[in-house]
Amino acid sequence: MKLLIKNARVIDPSRDFDKTTDILIENGKLASFGEFDVADRIIDARGLIAAPGLVDMHVHLRDPGQTHKEDILTGCKAAAAGGVTSLLCMPNTNPTVDNADTVRYILNKAENASAKVYVAASITKGLQSKEPTDLDELKAAGAVALSDDGRPVENTAMLINAMKKAPELGLKITAHCESLPIANGGIINEGEVSRELGVKGIPDSAEDCGTMREISFADAFNVPVHICHVSTKNSVRMIRDAKARGVKVTAETAPHYFSFTEKELLKRDADYRMNPPLRREEDRQAVIEGLKDGTLDAIATDHAPHAPEEKQDFLRAPNGVVGMETSLCAGITNLVKTGELTINELINKMSTAPAEILGINAGTLSIGAPADIVLFDMDESCTVDVNKLHGKSKNSPFKGKKLYGKVKYTVLDGEVVFE
Repeated sequence: MKLLIKNARVIDPSRDFDKTTDILIENGKLASFGEFDVADRIIDARGLIAAPGLVDMHVHLRDPGQTHKEDILTGCKAAAAGGVTSLLCMPNTNPTVDNADTVRYILNKAENASAKVYVAASITKGLQSKEPTDLDELKAAGAVALSDDGRPVENTAMLINAMKKAPELGLKITAHCESLPIANGGIINEGEVSRELGVKGIPDSAEDCGTMREISFADAFNVPVHICHVSTKNSVRMIRDAKARGVKVTAETAPHYFSFTEKELLKRDADYRMNPPLRREEDRQAVIEGLKDGTLDAIATDHAPHAPEEKQDFLRAPNGVVGMETSLCAGITNLVKTGELTINELINKMSTAPAEILGINAGTLSIGAPADIVLFDMDESCTVDVNKLHGKSKNSPFKGKKLYGKVKYTVLDGEVVFE
């Protein structure tokens, strides 16, 4: 099977490549670049950018156990619609991804999905910080990362042991940084909006204390750690300082943190509630600066589906928003169109860098690499209609927003999985 993509502007940050050319794909692999005319299928990509398929390193697929919200196949359909060809799913399912059988269940179900699914297994059983998981068993079953995301690992000895052993196994620790006693049951950012609404808030320090703890462990034991969903200016500063000192720390943020502030919560709409919460404008700007100067390596979505009825009550709704279908558009609209990042830099943070952090075969358009490609029109806009999203849940903070950068095709192993 030969697929030919003609006349595309090909951007590949892994090779510092930016050129208008044709892409020839054979047997699911990138075969050649140049000028070609013959193939089993030809896509005229004139006016489109072809980039490595996006790598979303923070996704909740809710499968097993909460498939009324999302499942592996519907989550991957949403991924493909957003140009995501590889994703890392988090372990806070039911049962928790704390054993080999659950890892294998996810990988087996994902075999024919519209995106490649990688598994983050949990560091502690049931995310309870009481008993460690068998890391060797989880690695052997196919996990590529470790996290108790949804909760921090409260038992510091267990976290340190995992951080020490993970590099030996080729596993990446991705850390949910939060002090639960400081967060103390808050549901939005502690500040002007929480006071106006009379709602219990979460102080910045809940995240910042967690960030400092993980950085301190990485520094003390000379081991790597990846910081999830950075949202505060002080966490950005701490990560920047740690990198300058040579600490092996990488970090991600999410589109909602560079696009919105706590002011959105004045609507009392739970589709703007997530953890960590939307912060102040100064935090939003700090996140953007962190992306610009390389402090924040990656953009991930923390895609967290919830059924519509679960999000109806502002005070009692669970935290989390969906994001895979809007992430590229949000980045183009709020970072590239505003001059904060170039399109090449954005693609690096959404594809090449997260693939490198996870150590997976993705994020590149090198010859011989899997033909995982997103084709998009950077200048075409659309208004987000949640009723047209491809996942089961509709809790998008970008609903009704005009965004630029429409995905036209997503190619997975040389097969068109979305158009």
